[in-house]
Amino acid sequence: MATKQKEMSFLGHLEELRWHLVRSASAIFIIAILLFIFQKEVYEHFLLAHRKSDFITYQIFCDFFQFFGMDSTFCNVQFKDNLISLKPTQQLMNAIWSSLILGIILSFPYLLWEIWRFISPGLTDKEIKSSKGFIFVASFLFFCGIAFSFYVIAPISIHFLYNYQITDLIQNNFTMDSHIGLVTNMLLGVSILFELPVLVYFLTKIGLITPEFLKKYRKHALVIVLILAAIITPPDIASQVIVAIPILILYEISIKVSKMVIKKQQKNAQKSPRV
Repeated sequence: MATKQKEMSFLGHLEELRWHLVRSASAIFIIAILLFIFQKEVYEHFLLAHRKSDFITYQIFCDFFQFFGMDSTFCNVQFKDNLISLKPTQQLMNAIWSSLILGIILSFPYLLWEIWRFISPGLTDKEIKSSKGFIFVASFLFFCGIAFSFYVIAPISIHFLYNYQITDLIQNNFTMDSHIGLVTNMLLGVSILFELPVLVYFLTKIGLITPEFLKKYRKHALVIVLILAAIITPPDIASQVIVAIPILILYEISIKVSKMVIKKQQKNAQKSPRV
């Protein structure tokens, strides 16, 4: 009888998980369909925004360098040729795929909420109370990563890569797939990277890392951050520093978060009655 109850309980959890997944997928597809309907606006004002010479980041960088009396290519950003489509179905498939990716990005807070609804019944009242604000913090960091990638990393990288040329014998003719893939990969990659404090919070909660561990390997983390910055940005020092600074700040915040978790655990251990 007990085995049957456990089996029913397990099947009940699977059924519950199925409905959470169905609702999450529905949210993604609904947003993706809306984005697909307005695909022209999405492409012109978001995915292809960095190809416009009056993009705000180019203007800010131009004013910054001019303030210090320095010439900058950001003051004369030009993209001569349009992107090309090599297959009859390429534009359609790219629009569908891009709508799905952006659907995942925009529905991220709701996806977190569905995850929270699934795991919260298995948590104690103390754990639920201590985890309040998780969805807000994780979503805030995620969209900070999106904004940083869209307004800083993407324009710097696109400006450099579009103007990089080994020799005049090679002509740059980029496809729409390569450009859109570059932008969406940056958006997702950097936004996930910005979730570092949240990841550290949960890893500290389950005892896999400690503040001492993070401090001990701070120098190693610095090297890894610089390598990541070199991968996702053009090979110049200024761009790498611009990308590395917020990631290093997030690392220091993660150390503070880990300390906070450890102190709270020690405080709860002292309050709990001894057997």
